[in-house]
Amino acid sequence: MTDRHHPLVHGGTFAAVDDGGDISGVRAGGAGRPGLPDGLFVRDARHLSRWQLTVDGAVPQTLSPVADGDTARCVLVPRGGRQEPPACTVFREQAVGDSSFVERLRVTSNRPVPTTVRLAITADADFTDQFELRADHRTYDKPGAVRRRQVLGHGLEFTYQRGDWRSCTTVTAEPAPDSVEETGTGARRLVWTLHLEPHGTAELTLRVIARPHGEKRALRVPRSPAAVSEDLLAREGRFMEGVAFPTGWPELAAACARGLADLASLQIPATGPDGEDLRVPAGGAPWFLALLGRDALLTALFALPYRPQLAAAVLPALAATQATEAQPGSVAQPGKIVHEVRYGELAHFGQVPFGRYYGSVDATPLFLVLLGAYVEQTGDTALARRLEPHARAAVGWMLDHGGLTSRGYLVYRADRGGLANQNWKDSPGAICWADGTRPSGPVVAAGAQGYAYDALRRTSQLAGSVWADGTYAALLEQAAGDLRDRFQRDFWMAEQSFPALALDHTGRQVDALASDAGHLLWSGLLDKEYGKAVGRRLVEGDFFSGWGVRTLAAGQPAYHPLSYHRGSVWPHDNALIALGLARYGLHDEARTVAHALVDAANVSGHRLPEVLAGYGRDIHSEPVPYPHACVREARSAAAPLALLTAVGGA
Repeated sequence: MTDRHHPLVHGGTFAAVDDGGDISGVRAGGAGRPGLPDGLFVRDARHLSRWQLTVDGAVPQTLSPVADGDTARCVLVPRGGRQEPPACTVFREQAVGDSSFVERLRVTSNRPVPTTVRLAITADADFTDQFELRADHRTYDKPGAVRRRQVLGHGLEFTYQRGDWRSCTTVTAEPAPDSVEETGTGARRLVWTLHLEPHGTAELTLRVIARPHGEKRALRVPRSPAAVSEDLLAREGRFMEGVAFPTGWPELAAACARGLADLASLQIPATGPDGEDLRVPAGGAPWFLALLGRDALLTALFALPYRPQLAAAVLPALAATQATEAQPGSVAQPGKIVHEVRYGELAHFGQVPFGRYYGSVDATPLFLVLLGAYVEQTGDTALARRLEPHARAAVGWMLDHGGLTSRGYLVYRADRGGLANQNWKDSPGAICWADGTRPSGPVVAAGAQGYAYDALRRTSQLAGSVWADGTYAALLEQAAGDLRDRFQRDFWMAEQSFPALALDHTGRQVDALASDAGHLLWSGLLDKEYGKAVGRRLVEGDFFSGWGVRTLAAGQPAYHPLSYHRGSVWPHDNALIALGLARYGLHDEARTVAHALVDAANVSGHRLPEVLAGYGRDIHSEPVPYPHACVREARSAAAPLALLTAVGGA
């Protein structure tokens, strides 16, 4: 296997193949790109763990490797030397569809005489849950699990059953294989003996249907990789239709177009409160092809001026999964908006808590922010009336279980079975003092208070203008004002002229200088004088890398340029900062951030990654990739749209 993996994404289906189009089943963090799993995945399960081509019994040599794109194309030949040119050439083309994978092989003879070629595909499906493939390599008991393989007339079928859980992968070929061989490992080998005329050509098409547990739809495999490309191009075209890209800044226009195309490919099915079918943005590929509350809300907010239909789908999808009762195992409380929805085997059996997991302190206020912003942007009050009970329940959660009434702030506690931190910086150790020390006990994260303030104000406006409830509107407006006063009293660090990252359980300021302060500009929580001081500070050299604002300012002992949340650069974080800078009239600073992100996107085909390393532009002339970043991420895909809103085409 080669040392690179190439991602193919289509809605909730993800595949990673190597330079020659093979899948070997290596674990994440192994020989492939760090953190990128090898296989075909649907609903958190690996439906192909092996897919390897041999020609005359040997792995062919790659002449033209797979390049990045929605279709994997490569050119292969049998291994040989200068004195014995290859007898044939194999042109390989692959793509993923909805719960499917399709491959077309064209084998061309290079000889002037009849030639026989033995072609084989070794296939297997281990149905491993994605949580088993993560870098921590945890193991999970699976009592009674049974895997079966059955030869079919035109291919074979793999099945997996454990209790009431059943999933299936079907492989068919056209023409049918001449034989299906056992390998001694559980995999099966599909074999064709091709008789080629002088300089003749033979074609094979293989189709894979992945049927995860609970799938009731009639699934259809695309007829060819070319058909997948046509479908994706049409979908991307519909997603970009009507968006006015900036003519004076072609690089930003290209980043916006690339982001919209990625958002088109990341749409996954969801269900609304009345059982209606919806399409919402997944968090990102490969690990987060699922509904993530915070991610979907921010993505929809960034895209709102250009694609309001995203918000119109995300809001009811999250309303449908809103908690109605307390469930300690999933951190659910009445009115709380879900953090993550999973459909995999481990979630089904409760071995991970993420079937419906509510470990987020900020998804609930962001739900209210998006609802208010959607009505303001579109004038569509019908959705606000329909979701009024859900919005009131969300406010109730903030005031009661969230802690606004009893503690004065939104508060979270580490979840032993889930996330230690439950704000956007949710990795262990992300919330810390400048020296790296972590707080214990309940935590009050700064950014979430900004979201709560904005949520209260926007919901107050809805209550007065749409729900005709002036008393409730006044109550929420008063709560927002009180929160703003408390925050500036308790969080402002006078010596640094900067807000604390958080408060610990005693009310002590967690003093790390962090990018979360920019979120306070976006939400409007800081007074104008404080806000401008913070905005200017964020573009100073210790914060600003040249590719964006670091999550933690350099020079602090806690800083590390390759830490997930303690020194890296996140495009969506910077998009919020740019919007906040513009809100406070710091337009030069907003343009500085926007140009840095667009420059970073230019290096990688106008696509912004989930996260970049925090190394400065003065150290290395190109942005340094973060090794475990999602290859496509919805918030980053939408970030150029937020930059366009913040600075226009300047």
